[in-house]
Amino acid sequence: MTVNLPGETELENRPSIEAKALRINLNRFIYGTFAEIGAGQEVVRHFFRAGSSSGTIAKTMSAYDKNFSDNIYGEENDKRYVTEARLNRMLDHEMKLLEDRIPRKENPNKMFFTYANTVATIDFAKKFKGHGWMGIRFQTNPNDSYSEITLHVRFHQSEARLQQEVLGLIGVNLIYGAFYKNDEPKELLRYLYDHIDKDAIEIDTINFKGPLFRSVDNRLMSLQLVKNGMTDAVMFNPEGSNILPARELYKKNILALRGSFRPVTLVNIDMFEKALDAFIKEPEVDENKTVVIFEITLSNLSAQGEIDEKDFMDRAKLLCSMGYMVMISNFKEYYKLVDYLSEYTKKQLALSMGVSNFVEIFDEQYYQDLGGGILEAFGKMFYNNLKVYLYPMKDDNGNIINSTNLKLHPRMKDFYKFFKYNGKIVDIIDFEEEYLKIFSREILKQIRDGKSGWEKHLPKGVASLVKKNKMFGIKS
Repeated sequence: MTVNLPGETELENRPSIEAKALRINLNRFIYGTFAEIGAGQEVVRHFFRAGSSSGTIAKTMSAYDKNFSDNIYGEENDKRYVTEARLNRMLDHEMKLLEDRIPRKENPNKMFFTYANTVATIDFAKKFKGHGWMGIRFQTNPNDSYSEITLHVRFHQSEARLQQEVLGLIGVNLIYGAFYKNDEPKELLRYLYDHIDKDAIEIDTINFKGPLFRSVDNRLMSLQLVKNGMTDAVMFNPEGSNILPARELYKKNILALRGSFRPVTLVNIDMFEKALDAFIKEPEVDENKTVVIFEITLSNLSAQGEIDEKDFMDRAKLLCSMGYMVMISNFKEYYKLVDYLSEYTKKQLALSMGVSNFVEIFDEQYYQDLGGGILEAFGKMFYNNLKVYLYPMKDDNGNIINSTNLKLHPRMKDFYKFFKYNGKIVDIIDFEEEYLKIFSREILKQIRDGKSGWEKHLPKGVASLVKKNKMFGIKS
């Protein structure tokens, strides 16, 4: 539902920040509070400056001191303040106060909202770039339950002042979008960057919930973040909720498996399970501090042209149903993925991949955009604490191809040997040989052609889900 005053006309497609704040202020039905911690009251100041704010703002506050903050919102078990949990406590507390102190009987037409953020801007030494959580809990009808939008941002500017300014802009865009673009969640996402340089700030997690967003799948919203260039990678858990990569990956051992998973097959699972078995046996790897990621790249999703959102959701739902954590990334090259993961952990990293994909990473054409070419790429990739668990393939003559007999360009052989003999490449030897004849693209064709027999090549329960939910273009 879009909120409009009687006789109100639409502003321009990209109204100014001042116009957005004023439009909120002039709507006599919108009323709420602002709670901002860590970067000044950067959002609410736009509403004060726009004029007519007394009809919109019930209260604004900023509990900078930790003791004050804990006294108001309660203590966090992990003693951290810039977290999603802290944001939720702020929204809960402020909304309860609003409802307790503004009598509904006297204000039957008011649509309540609470906006909150908890932010840490760049430090004095400029080693920590800064990040934050923000969210709005709101209603577009006084009799409705609350809906909510929460998101996490990472700052990229090198000055705290600039970070504060961009926080204010994105906060106004969020509040405006919540009230005036809630019926178009994908557009709402794009409008968050109105009057903001995309290089200035990154949105790497967003979640919609509540009655206004019943039809929204947050995994699809994650895809939009990457597709729109708002971030390079997003993650969601088996329940389908978007999760913060930094929180899940921080100081963890990480095993990543890249694939099309179209659909997920027995060979994918064998590759994952055998690699994980070997990985957790490494002396420096603690199984309890290990994360496994099934990664799908944007280039894979768009291999057939424009991204097919149903096709994406089919893959996501299957992986989630099997209990796996999924990452969607814009990292076509493996070294970029490794570089990204290394931002969050110095622990052991591992990739599980098939021989054919492994051979491709030695193709110099993929690194033409790097000044140092393939040497720079491999320096970034293997300088980090990385191992590759190599799953074999069978050639046309029935020979098993692994790290000992794979074929590379002659110029790459000595280069390859350096990594091989330094223990960076580990063969998976206890593989299921019968699975080597399974290829996702062939199974996908069988599914679409209405043929039988493909079911036996998928993990237990997957085939029935494909049929039940009519996935991958299966014929009825």
